[in-house]
Amino acid sequence: MTYREYVLAAYAVFAAVLAWDYVAPRLRMAQLRRAARREAARRATAKQPLAGGLQR
Repeated sequence: MTYREYVLAAYAVFAAVLAWDYVAPRLRMAQLRRAARREAARRATAKQPLAGGLQR
C-alpha cells in the first residue's frame, strides 16, 4: 500500500464514520417517534368504550 492509498483509505473511513454519526441519531429519533405515535394511538383507543360492550 502506497502512502496515497493509505491517505485515501483514511479519508474514506473518516467520511463513512462522519456520515454514520449524522444518520444514526436521525434513524433513532424516527424510531422513537413511531413508537410514541403507536403508544398514543393505543392509549386513545383504550380510553374509548367498546361498541355494544358491557356498561359498568
